[in-house]
Amino acid sequence: MVEHTVFSKVFNQIERALPGLKTLEEARLLGSLVEALLQNHGSTEENLFYLTLDHEPGTKSQMDQLHREHQEIDARLRQAQLAGNLEEARQLLTAALQTTREHFRHEERVAFPLIEQQLHAAAQKEFGHAWMHADSDRPALVVQP
Repeated sequence: MVEHTVFSKVFNQIERALPGLKTLEEARLLGSLVEALLQNHGSTEENLFYLTLDHEPGTKSQMDQLHREHQEIDARLRQAQLAGNLEEARQLLTAALQTTREHFRHEERVAFPLIEQQLHAAAQKEFGHAWMHADSDRPALVVQP
């Protein structure tokens, strides 16, 4: 996913900046930036997952895991905001970024292929349904030997 690539590049820049931070407030500011980037992204993903996979048998555990991962990322980012000192904030923010990268890999390896498969199947079904119920004036399909 393109967004994941962009986020990963931003994360790389944040990780490079972390050692040079002078204040706890600077670390909190970077944490707030990551939270803001991921907030809408996470909501959109969950909506997409639920819309495409909720009705499919055998996908509930995957959806639950993805939701837990989102909650874990949110919790780590909140912990970084509540850190008592700069070093703790650096460590917690670094852990949040690592957890987010692992989550992205999981989505790309497992969730997105499932969604693609379901959307592909749904599109085929919709096309077939539309074809079957199309205007009867459409020419018949003739196969020549």
